[in-house]
Amino acid sequence: MSDSPTLTIGQVAARTGLSVDTLRFYEREGILANPVRRGPGGRRVYAEHDVDWLNLCIVLRSSGMPIPAIRRYTELARQAGTETDRLALLREHQGQIFAQLAELHRCLDVINHKIAVYEDHLDRPAE
Repeated sequence: MSDSPTLTIGQVAARTGLSVDTLRFYEREGILANPVRRGPGGRRVYAEHDVDWLNLCIVLRSSGMPIPAIRRYTELARQAGTETDRLALLREHQGQIFAQLAELHRCLDVINHKIAVYEDHLDRPAE
């Protein structure tokens, strides 16, 4: 085990906002950059780089990337010389986010129109 400070699963949960169950799920799904180390008594121990990686996974997941795609990205990140594949995966996801943003803007336009209709209606004096 390295001399760098270690974190417990509870500390990582608190730092990332992920539940302990989600951290265990991510470990089972193979989306942690490195295998989780075990300390005395077999308890999981994490390092700062694990928290950094999890924060990236949170962003990817929050932006709609499915777990299998995150797993694929993780597999690629573990291998040297896969930068082209990683870039392609991220560009594909970027395109999906742009499409989601365009759809959300379309929805917002409709909602803004409806708000304006109701505001106009409510601002008119009663007849």
